[in-house]
Amino acid sequence: MNNFIRLIKNEQMKMYSQVSTWVMLIVIALFVIGMGVFFKVEGILSEDSAQSGENWEEQLQAENEQMQSEIEEEPGFASMNEDTIAMNQYRLENDIPPDSYDVWDFVQENRGNISIISLITIIVAASIIANEYRWGTIKLLLIRPISRTTILASKYASVLVYAITMLLFLYVLSFLTGSVLFGVASPGEPYLFMKEGEVTEAPIFTHTASQYLLSSVNLLMMATFAFMISTVFRNSALAIGVAIFLMMSGNTIVSFFADKEWAKYILFANTDLNQFFTGSPVISDLTLGFSVTVLLAYLLIFLGLAWGFFTKRDVTNV
Repeated sequence: MNNFIRLIKNEQMKMYSQVSTWVMLIVIALFVIGMGVFFKVEGILSEDSAQSGENWEEQLQAENEQMQSEIEEEPGFASMNEDTIAMNQYRLENDIPPDSYDVWDFVQENRGNISIISLITIIVAASIIANEYRWGTIKLLLIRPISRTTILASKYASVLVYAITMLLFLYVLSFLTGSVLFGVASPGEPYLFMKEGEVTEAPIFTHTASQYLLSSVNLLMMATFAFMISTVFRNSALAIGVAIFLMMSGNTIVSFFADKEWAKYILFANTDLNQFFTGSPVISDLTLGFSVTVLLAYLLIFLGLAWGFFTKRDVTNV
């Protein structure tokens, strides 16, 4: 265990000694701070703030009446408007006034930046093994009195630690930026969202934290896939290219085969676990338990392939 921990520490030191790692952190910081400043300066949130005034009941009732008229005139508006009407009605019935835009809303806005972290983590995962072969240091690594399984596990664990660190950095920076620009709000304030056609209420902090965790599932799977491709083919460019292509086209692939019975076994039909908590599954017969089982199966396959090739490969001619 001590060797395993030392190997992880060594990998983390190597990662953070590279200029590219700090450049990535700066890029994320610029995205978060830039978005916050843009929202603040442009005042695009004033409409939300206006609805949180003393006459919020009248405003919500008027909004519901307007949207109901739109539905009658244009049935195409029904899907979107009916959800908003239901949420407004829930607020009226339970005396929950709309909140002005605050730090928690900004933290949720920045959940989209997890895609940037996914790209960065894929690059790290695709390079961590392949670079040992490219730099010719794989022999020096394997002559240590440490098993290949331990070395591979430490590399993979280092990728996970890196991903978790980046996610925490995004969350904390979003919170600090949002607090300065939009003000701090209670972590227990209610957040409303639609789940299976019904309005659901949850504390804003719990909801936001769970959304970040669930959104990181796709990050985990694609980083593991890139790690596997890199280990099997010893080519970081191939691993990065294939992983990013599949990540970008995953939803399109699922949509194209959605009418097939076997579509539910596609990896990308199961990576978005948010669909079971704040929406409806993309495939009707999907369940949370089934998706978790499929994800675990893919994870074991990816790691099993990486382990098989790494532990059996002859490096005498590398």
